Amino acid sequence: MPVGRKEAFSIQILQLLDAALVWLAFWTASQIRGPIREVVVGDDMRMTLSQMSWVLYIVVPFTPLALEFFRFYDRPRTKTGFQAFTQATKAMVLMGLIIGMISIFAQLGGPSRLILGIGALLTLLALLVRDRVLHAHLKGQELKVDALERVVIAGSDEEIDVFLKEVGEEARALWKIVSRFDLAERPVEDLYDILKQKSVERVIFVAKDTGFGKVAEGVEACELQGVEAWIVASFIRTQIARPTFDLVGRKPMLVLRSTPELSWELFLKDAMDRVGAALAILVTSPLWLIAYVGIRLTSPGAPVFFRQKRAGRYGKPFHMWKFRTMVPNAEELLEKIKQEHGNQMEGPVFKLTRDPRIFPFGHWLRKLSIDELPQLLNVVSGRMSLVGPRPLPLYEVEAFEKSEHRRRLSVKPGITCEWQVGGRNRITSFEQWVAMDLAYIDNWSLWLDIKILFRTIPAVFLGRGAS
Repeated sequence: MPVGRKEAFSIQILQLLDAALVWLAFWTASQIRGPIREVVVGDDMRMTLSQMSWVLYIVVPFTPLALEFFRFYDRPRTKTGFQAFTQATKAMVLMGLIIGMISIFAQLGGPSRLILGIGALLTLLALLVRDRVLHAHLKGQELKVDALERVVIAGSDEEIDVFLKEVGEEARALWKIVSRFDLAERPVEDLYDILKQKSVERVIFVAKDTGFGKVAEGVEACELQGVEAWIVASFIRTQIARPTFDLVGRKPMLVLRSTPELSWELFLKDAMDRVGAALAILVTSPLWLIAYVGIRLTSPGAPVFFRQKRAGRYGKPFHMWKFRTMVPNAEELLEKIKQEHGNQMEGPVFKLTRDPRIFPFGHWLRKLSIDELPQLLNVVSGRMSLVGPRPLPLYEVEAFEKSEHRRRLSVKPGITCEWQVGGRNRITSFEQWVAMDLAYIDNWSLWLDIKILFRTIPAVFLGRGAS
């Protein structure tokens, strides 16, 4: 059965996990063989797993392939436990036949039948437990509205109904369809508003009978805001978005993506973010204590932490945490400060080098970027990344004058970025700031993240650009 790139990537991860479970099952079997043999037979003749290593060379890499052959990875949300058991058992029987034939015809050292039997049973048990855990997780995700991908489907009601029927339940289960948008009847300006207000992550164009020009305008709306456009249509030339082909169910799709494509690099980035943030919290824990005590002593009667709604990926709001460095009523004083001191940043973003709302100890926290440390909690939770465009308050995002500015929202916001390490106080143009963020998105790689992180370290210790 053909699958899309995203599904194929997920299957590859599951196959690696299953290969590890196979190895663990046979290792466990080798450890308990001796005690079992001693109880049953009366001797404890040892046979290590290394003595039958050729078996591992077969079962570890080829068991996931046998599972795929028997469709063990198909329909993880709707597959029953009995179906999973049947598919996994067939794969185990096939692997047993392969090992037996190789042992006989290649005249390799005879493997321990006890290890093979126990290993096969443990493998079957581990695979079924993993399958049911994944099934429960995916079913649970369907009940969490916030976990569903927010999707707009553009086309007539008839075309949309046909499309949803053809892609099947497995694909639809992960979507929250926020709008059925008729391109032929509604102006494209309405689509801009929907993308903005509904924090849309993907637009699927199924408008076969709609004029090519209207579809192109809809794609442009997605392109400018960094939202993926999936098209059941002929090829469309773009300036920013990279065209690729994918599948939803059995339907071939043309995807125009202006953000980093799903890859092992993105998977490693997420792992690096979460593990790195957790380690950073442990290492910097003394600084957390200093900040906590210092804020309590120098600015008593107000919370130690500052919590504010910021725009996350695709503009979805989330609560960002920082150590409080301003007076308690800083938000209420903002307009007054703008009138009295102006704004050093051109555009919707407010920046002021000597902001009078910052108390002295708060200024020291900012100088060393200690106030940023609680954002590591957002990274561990997956709402932010170590590297990415800085998250802006919702009111500043609402004030964006150009739709293309929203493309900086098409990736996770980060603690540090090119603007952060490049001397943020020397950059007073919001256009230049956005240009740096878009250049980061267009040229992203894991190595680029690593370089920015290494550049962040001296910037923090030297207090470069902080205020």
